[in-house]
Amino acid sequence: MHIIGAGGHAKVIVEIILESNFKIEGIWDENPDLIEFMGYPVNGNFKSFMEKIIPNEAIIAIGNNGIRKKLGEQLSNNKGVAIHKSSVVSSSASINFGTVIMANATINAHATIGKYAIINTNASIDHDCHLGDYVHVSPQAGLGGNVTVGEGTHIGLGSSIIQGITIGKWATIGAGAVIINDIPDYAVVVGNPGRIIKYNKRHDEQ
Repeated sequence: MHIIGAGGHAKVIVEIILESNFKIEGIWDENPDLIEFMGYPVNGNFKSFMEKIIPNEAIIAIGNNGIRKKLGEQLSNNKGVAIHKSSVVSSSASINFGTVIMANATINAHATIGKYAIINTNASIDHDCHLGDYVHVSPQAGLGGNVTVGEGTHIGLGSSIIQGITIGKWATIGAGAVIINDIPDYAVVVGNPGRIIKYNKRHDEQ
């Protein structure tokens, strides 16, 4: 497995891969001064990776959803997935490529997770949820059943989303927010109950 990115997020992913008995094939990062990461050599940047490697198994270890999309769109043959051995993933759930499931996360029956998503430590995704590509569900966040989350949305640390809610694309749900109403695209939401305080830039304008 190749790891793209060598920051704090990547440290967790490296450990997940090693605990799953996969081999780290290479580490790649944009910092030209970084030559070693967690005992592995850093082989070059993303451009070098694309020039040298047939990218069929890679994890983009970058927390920023927009950057993961930019890089992920270039990895047309990628099949890499990293799932921590302590997570609980229903046999009827669907996990797309490039996605990371971290320690003690739970994904219940008939949930679907898009590509290059992050389901972080102790997050809970209940039955029949649908998460789009490049979504990040932060540690200890909980989604009730039948929740839909659009592309690129970030669900903040410890937030709660009641069942049946739809959250649009590229929205931001603040840490600890409680979501009891549908949320439109690009909205930034905080508080209990959640309220919109502003809107993110459109992703195609970033």
